[in-house]
Amino acid sequence: MATTPTLDPDDGQVRGPKVAITIVAMLAALMAMIDISIVNVALTDIRASFATPLDQIGWVSTGYMMANIVIIPMTGWFQRRFGFRNYFVGSIILFTIASALCGTAWDLPSLVVFRILQGLGGGAIIPTVQSILFARYPRAQHGMAAGLFGLGAITGPLLGPTIGGYLIDASSWHWIFLVNVPFGIVAAILAWRVIREPGFVADKRPIDGWGIVLLATGMPALQYVLEEGNRDGWFESTTILVLAAVAVIALATFIVHELEAEHPVVDLRVFKNRGYAAGTGINFLTGLALFGSSYLFSLFCGSVMHYTALDIGRVFLLAGLAQIVLMPLVGKFSTRIDPRALLLVGVSVVGLSQFLGAQLTDQASFRDLVMPQLVRAIGLAFIFIPVSVAALSDLPASARGNATGLFNLTRELGGSLGTAWMGKVVADGMVAHAADLSQHVTVYDPIVQQRLAAYQGSGLPAEAIVELKLRAQSMVMSFEDGFRIAMVAILVGLFLVILLKRGMAGAELPAGAH
Repeated sequence: MATTPTLDPDDGQVRGPKVAITIVAMLAALMAMIDISIVNVALTDIRASFATPLDQIGWVSTGYMMANIVIIPMTGWFQRRFGFRNYFVGSIILFTIASALCGTAWDLPSLVVFRILQGLGGGAIIPTVQSILFARYPRAQHGMAAGLFGLGAITGPLLGPTIGGYLIDASSWHWIFLVNVPFGIVAAILAWRVIREPGFVADKRPIDGWGIVLLATGMPALQYVLEEGNRDGWFESTTILVLAAVAVIALATFIVHELEAEHPVVDLRVFKNRGYAAGTGINFLTGLALFGSSYLFSLFCGSVMHYTALDIGRVFLLAGLAQIVLMPLVGKFSTRIDPRALLLVGVSVVGLSQFLGAQLTDQASFRDLVMPQLVRAIGLAFIFIPVSVAALSDLPASARGNATGLFNLTRELGGSLGTAWMGKVVADGMVAHAADLSQHVTVYDPIVQQRLAAYQGSGLPAEAIVELKLRAQSMVMSFEDGFRIAMVAILVGLFLVILLKRGMAGAELPAGAH
């Protein structure tokens, strides 16, 4: 860390009551994170309300994520330009106004536009909360800061489906957006009152216009490819093919430009720090395991177990209670214990959770379904905090705002890739396993003959019942494939842990830098 403090918003010069700042930061983080997942349980109701075709309703989620993925990497630049308080409050206000507009949308196009505005606000809130907490807490307490941020970042997606289910049951889908309005107003007022930045001087360096244009072109194109590729047949679709080319060209040019620019909007040179690069890699794999396996599990519960959205939300909520208990504890001790040891435990436990997911069948009980999610929740608590501390605490404070944005971006990208990948694995696996099983089912097989005889008089043709059984089994086998792939992907993180530096137990910040 630099020993001489400077007066920019990344130098740790956030002042104000620590408890109040923590409360408003967590309130804003929870609000933004819940909104990522809460809309998923309402898509059916929104589709019915607007008479929207099935292949278009996904834009309600895609628009939000595309806006997220554009704004997140630029948060460091905005923080230097406007200051933590101004940018944070402005993001909350934008998110709140957009939420109100979403709740009053009159058709699908208007809702998608308002969701994009909401995504710009929500995407800015998440990394800014992490930056504010790291700037307000001294380095020796960065583990606690990461734990508090992680509590909101991990708990939000768990609470979203459950809260959304109850709101829709009690009223209508409009309230999953309108409920943000009073909380947003309170958060904006409190943030303006309690966050102080004495001596802040705005960064007036030239704006990197080309960097912003390339980023705003490449990231939405990439996100669209990941979100819609599986539904459109990947490269069998001309749209996907063109946008994939746009993403590759724009982002490759963006990387070269940012490395050469004197004042880049996103400083990629931070990846020269080995600990940050390794930690960001682990964060990417965590996003893949978190969102990819959540998608797999939700799909399994809905299509195989025939659970309702509210029932699925209850499974996630019950399993996620472990994180609410563990996050503060891991945060308290993460700067006293080598983060590498905690990460080895966390990555291994998350890998174990995916192995347990691969053992699920269509006969699974509620307890069987909760167990893999509970194990995963425990493992994530041992990953989220140590990887944040290991990646961010060793950086100069002036680089942390930019680094935090990129750090959060990698988790989002991991989640998008994981969701797209798991969707393809399940779709392809069902076809492949069904074809393979069909080859082994013939009317000459004695076992098949016994089954056909048993199904006689059940109300459906015996052959039709056998066909349904084959489809169900092929579906279960395809989910097994997905969970095994997710297990291998997260376990790659074990190799990245080796690249991290030893933890800074008991380390203190230089004077004036907390």
